[in-house]
Amino acid sequence: MQTSFTQEQLADPHTAHSEKILRSCVHCGFCTATCPTYVTLGNELDSPRGRIYLIKDMLENDRPADEKTVLHIDRCLSCLACMTTCPSGVNYMHLVDHARAHIEKTYRRPFFDRLTRGVLAFVLPHPGRFRAALQAARLGRPFAPLFKAVGPLRRFGAMLDLAPRQIARPTIYAVPAAYPGRGERRGRVAILTGCAQPVLRPETNAATIRLLTRLGVEVVVPEGEGCCGALVHHMGREDDALEAARRNVDAWTAQIERGGLDAIVITASGCGTTIKDYGHMLRLDPDYADKAAKVSALAMDVTEYLATLDLPEPAIEPNLTVAYHSACSMQHGQKITRAPKDLLSKAGFAVKDPPEGHLCCGSAGTYNIMQPEIAAELKARKVRNIEATRPDLIATGNIGCITQIGSGTDIPIVHTVELLEWAYGGDRPDGVPEAKPATRTSLDALVEAAG
Repeated sequence: MQTSFTQEQLADPHTAHSEKILRSCVHCGFCTATCPTYVTLGNELDSPRGRIYLIKDMLENDRPADEKTVLHIDRCLSCLACMTTCPSGVNYMHLVDHARAHIEKTYRRPFFDRLTRGVLAFVLPHPGRFRAALQAARLGRPFAPLFKAVGPLRRFGAMLDLAPRQIARPTIYAVPAAYPGRGERRGRVAILTGCAQPVLRPETNAATIRLLTRLGVEVVVPEGEGCCGALVHHMGREDDALEAARRNVDAWTAQIERGGLDAIVITASGCGTTIKDYGHMLRLDPDYADKAAKVSALAMDVTEYLATLDLPEPAIEPNLTVAYHSACSMQHGQKITRAPKDLLSKAGFAVKDPPEGHLCCGSAGTYNIMQPEIAAELKARKVRNIEATRPDLIATGNIGCITQIGSGTDIPIVHTVELLEWAYGGDRPDGVPEAKPATRTSLDALVEAAG
């Protein structure tokens, strides 16, 4: 794509980086075939190619964002399916992140839009506030239809719909501590506590710590870490996102200096995509650039790390059929596609890939709150495709997907690591069916008859 930025504009490193990304786009349109919003809405401006034109026009002319540009950028899920499809290697993630930051600085949103975003940014990155908000949501749930009937308040109705009916209790693993591995030492890792997951599903990290320590890996929950910054990063609140990144970099750097780390294990793939990008986010900060790059290099999804270990034989034979939902941040953001399924198969699960697995479920951080109508369409499509595989349960690697898909089906949905922890000697996760007796194949029967 030809650009015409001035030298003065290119003196800004963010603009210079975006200009390189824009020039790499060749207008081929392959991205439109895998973009969930284009597939759903059919509007060229709701495709990556269309948004790239809008971003180019906005940045090149050095003008504030307008209502049209904001509408179509806001509809982007940041699922990054376009980056998987793109033959030219366009880094759409960095481009749309820059566009959102520009929007945040130059565009004044309507009051209720600002209010909703402000509430989400104030509550979600802080587990204590989030837990209190969920308690309040239990009282407000009966009013959800009323909120959804009033246009400016429909997003608050979406929040109430998504709030769980029961709030999980925190586990003992939520506080800073070191958990030694059993037997022969096989490694030392830090684990991200995060913000939403320890409130919505604390058992995920608990299962991770139990599994890793059983395998001989020391797991550290560092003092001082918190939200990875993804939630505010995708709202364009760049200062808040960088503050979160620096806090975590400091916490993990202290652990690296104290005893070394083989990995920083992350159990929410949306967080993993962001943490692996800390090196880029903090590249211009002379005090953090090197440290952030080291942290990003150590960041690994829990299944990515488990795939590096020599796992023992499973303790049980689950004989259950699992539909594996590959979160967008896993398959498109981190390019992890085989490890989760291979681990589940080795653990004794029959793994099925749902049709249209590349399409987003509509969760996408706060997207199912900010764009509830589009998110609902994507959820219904995802649930239909999953249910078509007739699984016993669903596995995935992201808390947002668990919440979104779980609200649309009666099939149990759990984090992949919870199933692995069960298979390798842990307790069966709540809601998961009991292991099925092994069924003899016709070949087994013939051998027995012949013998």
